Amino acid sequence: MSIITTELPSGAMRHEVSVHLADLPAVAPSQIELAWEVARASAEAGLWGPARLLAFPGGTEIALTDADAACWAEAMSRHGGLDSLPGLALCLRLLALVELLGRAAWTRGMFAIGAEGAEFHPALLAAAARAPLDATGRFEDAPMRAMLSRTLPRADPPD
Repeated sequence: MSIITTELPSGAMRHEVSVHLADLPAVAPSQIELAWEVARASAEAGLWGPARLLAFPGGTEIALTDADAACWAEAMSRHGGLDSLPGLALCLRLLALVELLGRAAWTRGMFAIGAEGAEFHPALLAAAARAPLDATGRFEDAPMRAMLSRTLPRADPPD
């Protein structure tokens, strides 16, 4: 099982992955927390990376062309490498967590982001470390919510 990386004429990096996206390994929750800090420091230092194309068997492709995603992927490339399945899995899980926190209102109360850094509920990190990724490299709400069902903050009853 391998990842073959080539530079495209545009300067983008293509990572051809030998396993399906769904078969990427889980990671340790502490790795996601450390990866967040590494990526944030990389962004603060202005270490922007190239766009990346992740190609999986069966024609599944994920393009990391957004400047922030490319920066965070570059940080993960420098930190753990994107040339191994665990390194790539960590990168995608980190990016999926960022995307989830930005769109899923139900995650509020499970994290705090401030000038001093980020703080995450341990259950959120544990779920992000092992939840399945969909065909776009994101976390689906239903599996994540199921993994967190006992730790989600309770909604206040209506008045």
